[in-house]
Amino acid sequence: MEVIPDPVWPVVVLALIQVADGVMSAIPLPFIAKCLDDVHFPRRWWWVLAPVKFAAAAGLVLGIWVPWLGLVTCAALVAYFVVAIGMHFAARDFGRNLFVNATGMLVSCIAVGLFCFVL
Repeated sequence: MEVIPDPVWPVVVLALIQVADGVMSAIPLPFIAKCLDDVHFPRRWWWVLAPVKFAAAAGLVLGIWVPWLGLVTCAALVAYFVVAIGMHFAARDFGRNLFVNATGMLVSCIAVGLFCFVL
């Protein structure tokens, strides 16, 4: 692996998305609450989402200088979104949240991991 991911801008963009998602999950905004309800994610665990997303953002930013951490963070985000997609399927929630949000983020995380940290 190189010392600094090349290109670095996708890593920064993904980190910013995670920060924004963390803020929106901490509140949570109504559309996020509806999504979590739709997939039957227990309310007692909602509080975990924001710290996980903030930790992912930190891992991505630190991954700029410690590439193995960035790669591990991308892999963890891939696992997170695979679980999210599985929850959508299990709940038979085949709408926008599955196809645009969860699947789009899964593809983005895979792309950042591959193109910035592996290839």
